[in-house]
Amino acid sequence: MTRELGDSGTGWLGDIPTDWSVVPARAMFGERKQKSSATDVHLTPSQKYGVLPQVEYMDITGNKVVLNLSGADNMRHVEAGDYVSHLRSFQGGLEFAGMPGKVSAAYTVLKPKVAIEPRFFKYLFKSDLYIQALQTTTDQLRDGQSIRYGQFALIPLPRPAIEEQRAIADYLDRETAQIDAFIAKNEELISLLTERRAVAVDRAIGWGTTPDVATGEWLGCVPNGWSLAPLRRWMRFITSGSRGWGQFYSDEGSDVFLRIGDLQRDRLELRPVARQRVELPVGEEGVRARTQPGDLLISITADLGSVAVIDIADAGAYVSQHVALVRLDKERLNSRFGAYVVSSSAGKTHFEKAAYGGTKIQLSLPDVREMPIAVPSLDEQVRIVQHLDAVTDDVDEAIETARRAIELARERRAALISAAVTGKIDVGVAE
Repeated sequence: MTRELGDSGTGWLGDIPTDWSVVPARAMFGERKQKSSATDVHLTPSQKYGVLPQVEYMDITGNKVVLNLSGADNMRHVEAGDYVSHLRSFQGGLEFAGMPGKVSAAYTVLKPKVAIEPRFFKYLFKSDLYIQALQTTTDQLRDGQSIRYGQFALIPLPRPAIEEQRAIADYLDRETAQIDAFIAKNEELISLLTERRAVAVDRAIGWGTTPDVATGEWLGCVPNGWSLAPLRRWMRFITSGSRGWGQFYSDEGSDVFLRIGDLQRDRLELRPVARQRVELPVGEEGVRARTQPGDLLISITADLGSVAVIDIADAGAYVSQHVALVRLDKERLNSRFGAYVVSSSAGKTHFEKAAYGGTKIQLSLPDVREMPIAVPSLDEQVRIVQHLDAVTDDVDEAIETARRAIELARERRAALISAAVTGKIDVGVAE
């Protein structure tokens, strides 16, 4: 059955069913300014998990949040069925509170003033169309700034009959549950494939292409004919970039500057993205940190131990201070073999144990130099690299297929929600 649509008169809604109303947001939702009570549970509104108890949020994410110890004056009471604007609402919309509690007074708490189907507005307030409308309410909206009630009130809202609100919510519950299950299945597949990849790398760089020669656990006992020594024994040179290169950034720069974000976690190639360019003044330090084909780049901050092998296309680039540039003795150590060792579980464990610092962990160049590495003959290294390249290429292709499937599913989910909450999908409400 085709529904009759007409111009809503509101830009962000577009055409909506002619029997729907468009009403001021103030007519449907007020601001809850009630102070919290001593028994209120401290809630954390989040873009990914919605509104949940702060303790539960920390358990799920492993993140610590700032505890509010200044009393009820700085906390707002929340009732079940309210909606909360948080510090990233301009990115992810408003969050539905399924339980009572309290939130920081920096957040805006919205309470329904009329009878509604809460799930319909839960979907509406998280839809891409509504988020885009929120972003138009100010030209200064940014990360770390909550949506205020006055901004919320600027956006007119659709108001279908409550029976249709309920029918749309039921429809979206069913459809999004199927999509979410599909996404979860592919995320599980990616996890299994990533584990398979890691096992393949660990086995090959620990025991070689002929497992029967192994004499024990890698780095406990190594295969006959292999040599165990610190990485410094197999390299010619190690350095990192200079500080302060941001001042040389230029879209028209004649040189390439490689940053830590150019390294990938599970691949030995740099990300296939546009490179940052720099324009250096004459005589500026940095030649020592220019890349050559076969060099290893190893992250020494953030995701420790991410590694890439420089190919011809990225030769001659400068590197960031957050990256170690390792030039190997290629007559004794194959670059890709060395990179696979760095990316292995043992390599990552070495870096994790060596890391220092408080909130920002990092490695020193000696930490990289002293990483133990078991090295077979050059011919065996080449065989191992050929084997791992074939295995990881297959796994990486399967992972990329699963990631693309997830991306498309999320796009479909978002489009479905936007269409349903604006009446573009007839969900078959009984008349």
